Amino acid sequence: MTQDAGFDLPEYNTLMANTAGERLDVFCARAGDMTRSAAQRMIAEGDVLLNGTIAKANQKLRVNDEVTVLLRPAAEVDIIPENIPINIVYEDSHIAVINKPKGMVVHPAPGNPGGTLVNALMYHLSDLSGIGGELRPGIVHRIDKLTSGLIVVAKNDMAHASLAAQLKEHSARRTYIAIVDGNIKEDSGTVDAPIGRHPVDRKRMAVVKDGREAVTHWRVLERYGVYTLIEARLETGRTHQIRVHMAYIKHPVAGDTVYGSAKPKLGLEGQALHAARLELTHPATGERMIFRADVPEYFTSALKKAGRKEAEDIETTLKAAFGEQ
Repeated sequence: MTQDAGFDLPEYNTLMANTAGERLDVFCARAGDMTRSAAQRMIAEGDVLLNGTIAKANQKLRVNDEVTVLLRPAAEVDIIPENIPINIVYEDSHIAVINKPKGMVVHPAPGNPGGTLVNALMYHLSDLSGIGGELRPGIVHRIDKLTSGLIVVAKNDMAHASLAAQLKEHSARRTYIAIVDGNIKEDSGTVDAPIGRHPVDRKRMAVVKDGREAVTHWRVLERYGVYTLIEARLETGRTHQIRVHMAYIKHPVAGDTVYGSAKPKLGLEGQALHAARLELTHPATGERMIFRADVPEYFTSALKKAGRKEAEDIETTLKAAFGEQ
């Protein structure tokens, strides 16, 4: 079986090169959404075959070359439940909705073996789905470490499959608020630009020609002259999507030292980005549900420094903007 992007098969995956002259490691990194160093390790360990034979990382590809990637089973891990306080907005036997604080990593990864949302979930919740694997029990989608707000967790495999399908079909709506640099003149817009690994800095994402489809809808909520408060709704869910797309249109998220100014702004440590609303269909009941996460203190403090007057509470403003009572 061949396909042109993504490693989706459980044991191996064969991809067909469509560009002549690209290095094997660069191709694997792009197609597998991984760092170049990770791709090079796989090639060095013999987990990548070029036209059925072991190849070198710097080997140049030809059009229609077949690259086969062997996917080894993940090493067994032992995630320790940790009594970390978390804000559970909603919970039943199928799903849980968590208001993740800024600064918390969603799941264990190299460099973050503990102190994550998953460690906390395993302590506070009795069941979690296993579809996401041992490192990501219950995790259907993620938000960045320095982004706050709502994330839905699946407590069984049926719920996980349903939520994943809703995200793929765009029927689950994820709405963020963000403070961005500059005064956006337009009232609303859509950024439809593919996202993939940055061609030079593999730790960053970027709008690239051969990236994965990425669509972000945005709308201005308030203007402060030097800064603008926007609503951003995800149609797709690529890594760092809102941050990459807003930087792409020259209005990076305030405080984002990766995609914006290298110097922190508004007293922020990280981006002013908050997952404020989440709308989904309950996997078991079919009920349409809307969840809300109040604007955290770090965000309201940044709003004041950005120039927002306190004539009206920010939650009142958002309820009116989102058509809520």
